[in-house]
Amino acid sequence: MTLTILYVEDDRLVAATIRDLLEFEGWQVTLCRDGLAALRELQTETPYDLLLFDQDVPHLDGLQLIRHTRTLKQRRNTPIIMLSACECSAEARRVGADMFLQKPEGINRLVATITTLLNQAA
Repeated sequence: MTLTILYVEDDRLVAATIRDLLEFEGWQVTLCRDGLAALRELQTETPYDLLLFDQDVPHLDGLQLIRHTRTLKQRRNTPIIMLSACECSAEARRVGADMFLQKPEGINRLVATITTLLNQAA
């Protein structure tokens, strides 16, 4: 089964690095570069197995995006990981993130975290 991930990141270098890492695992990645584009994508019926958000993206930040996502019927139970350099771990979990990974250290644990999170959800 191919895992489908919506990834929200505005930094081109970080986005390319993470996308390559995830695609190397055989996972399909859709990239949005800002919060409004991500919200439009989340409002579609496109199935996503996992949502991966950065905090500091234009228009709607990651925390706002999590809040909006959790109000969407088709996304209420979709696992969300926030991967960010911000000091907002507690706030991210409070608004609905399932996991928080700090950049840049968390990048090394991203694949293992995704696998663990999806196994828990199954």
